[in-house]
Amino acid sequence: MKLAILSDTHDNVWSLRAAMPQIALAEAVIHCGDLCSPFMLKELGGGVGGKPVHIVWGNNEGDVLLMTRLLAQFPHVTLHGAFAQLGLDGLHVAVNHYPEIAKGLAASGQYDLVCFGHNHTASEERVGNCVLLNPGELMGLMGRRTIALFDTRSRRVEFIEIP
Repeated sequence: MKLAILSDTHDNVWSLRAAMPQIALAEAVIHCGDLCSPFMLKELGGGVGGKPVHIVWGNNEGDVLLMTRLLAQFPHVTLHGAFAQLGLDGLHVAVNHYPEIAKGLAASGQYDLVCFGHNHTASEERVGNCVLLNPGELMGLMGRRTIALFDTRSRRVEFIEIP
């Protein structure tokens, strides 16, 4: 199974639109926080053709009430709050926004994949048998707009730079 993992979109709808062809290659999508606003939820939820989308909150979410109401239009999108624990293709996956929490989750030995964001820096690290993954930022604040594709069978990560 191929997962598209993204984070820190921060209302950059143009970057999200530019990334959608790569995101569409995946069978499921994980967003590690700082989506920020309802129009971004509409763009992501409407652009994946009904594939599952899992979103955790970051530290810059805007109108949480309206985003929650929008879920009625997108039954394939799940807002998990601050933490998601997922079973995807036989893997135990944890998702949160913060690096410090993610490192502890990876070190716990309970997960095969731990995804996080917040620091806008793409990174991949192996912690025991766990892949600790930050897809980077889609916003473009630091210059590089990236997402990650993760293959659940090979456990390989591919970082995609969005022009």
